[in-house]
Amino acid sequence: MNNPEQLILPWSKVSKFTFSDFYFETKNSEIKNALKSNHDIFLYGIEEVGKSFLLQAVCNFYGSEKKSSLYVPIKEAIKFNTDFLDSLDNLDVVCIDDIELIKNNKDWEIAIFNLINNSLLSKCRLIFSSSLNPSTICFKLEDLSSRIKKIESIELQPISKNKLHEALKFIIDLRSINVGEKEINYLITYSKRNISDLLKTIEKLDKLSVQLKRKITIPMIKEVI
Repeated sequence: MNNPEQLILPWSKVSKFTFSDFYFETKNSEIKNALKSNHDIFLYGIEEVGKSFLLQAVCNFYGSEKKSSLYVPIKEAIKFNTDFLDSLDNLDVVCIDDIELIKNNKDWEIAIFNLINNSLLSKCRLIFSSSLNPSTICFKLEDLSSRIKKIESIELQPISKNKLHEALKFIIDLRSINVGEKEINYLITYSKRNISDLLKTIEKLDKLSVQLKRKITIPMIKEVI
């Protein structure tokens, strides 16, 4: 939570994610402006496409503007009592990740419904994310479904296959990882062709390279993939 008087929550951790660290393909370029705006957003897209990253980037953006924010990962938060949600409408923005996970949880559905209503009055901005299109989520509390569907929704699309090289090069350069073009091409050709798996492989290669004090080569890539 980026606030002078921070809440200490069990899942709280410092994130350095920023918009400048995220590869925005042209088809996703409008999302950055939408997230930097001041209206409520429902961001949806397939798993591991970068939604959690962007919600945390929103909080860091607000922090840089000296505004208060909180990132709430439902996967972790749902294990706890909803009481902490009661005063969140006093913040500038609240980002709630994986909102579909509260489905059929009566206490959480009511708490989120109340948060939406209170935030409308207090002008707290809400950003939700989900792996599901909001039009397909049917909460047990019908009023919550209705509220959610009124929020502007925007889809975060996965990186196109023909943009994987550009995206991977962007991230490698950002992290100052020493990988040659030949190695990048080999990695994209012979591993799973999605950015999430490619990043996991790059992280493994970087750690192995440091441990062995060797540069990343095709033989090393073969060992990892």
